[in-house]
Amino acid sequence: MSRESYRERLTALRDDVLSLAEFVTDRLRDALEALDAHDEQTARRVIESDDEVNELYLELESDCVDLLALQQPVAGDLRLIVASFKILTDLERIGDLAVNLAEYALDAAYTLAPEVDVRQIGDAVVDSVEAATAAFAEEDAAACAAVDEKDNEIDTLCEAASETVVRTLVTRDADDGDELLSEVSRLLLTIRDLERVGDHAVNVAARTLFAVENNDSLL
Repeated sequence: MSRESYRERLTALRDDVLSLAEFVTDRLRDALEALDAHDEQTARRVIESDDEVNELYLELESDCVDLLALQQPVAGDLRLIVASFKILTDLERIGDLAVNLAEYALDAAYTLAPEVDVRQIGDAVVDSVEAATAAFAEEDAAACAAVDEKDNEIDTLCEAASETVVRTLVTRDADDGDELLSEVSRLLLTIRDLERVGDHAVNVAARTLFAVENNDSLL
């Protein structure tokens, strides 16, 4: 492979990672909309898109392996390929979590703790994923640190929401039974999965910082 072709493949890899990130973020946004509106059609569309996410992930992972094996890159190129390889895994897992959220949307709408604003948490998480993706696109080290700082706010929102759900459960009549426990479980899982999406956004930022500055402080 010529040096020019090699550089083109590196550029294509970055562009393809960004395309997958955009696709996954759209699925995440759709899943949140399905949860908010209890929209079964949108939820099923997110669930059905999971195979496409997985196929794209495997194709790009293979591209990374080829570049590593065939070109033996060094320094910044090596860090970019390794970071891209890891970021792809985070994006695929964000896609899986979007599917989880869509599946929760197929169940009964949340009524247990209306003061818990799942959409607020979700919007903050989407912003974090988009910020991490932009940091990768622009090779912006300062933006990577900002994503990490933003995650502390998301963790605080998730912790407060979980505490509210548990407090509400404690004060409810035990006669509400299985239906109550099912809704509590769904709501806590929703909060947990949103927090995990935020964690993957931090991973994307951390791997970007490593690629850009050989800085592993966020890893």
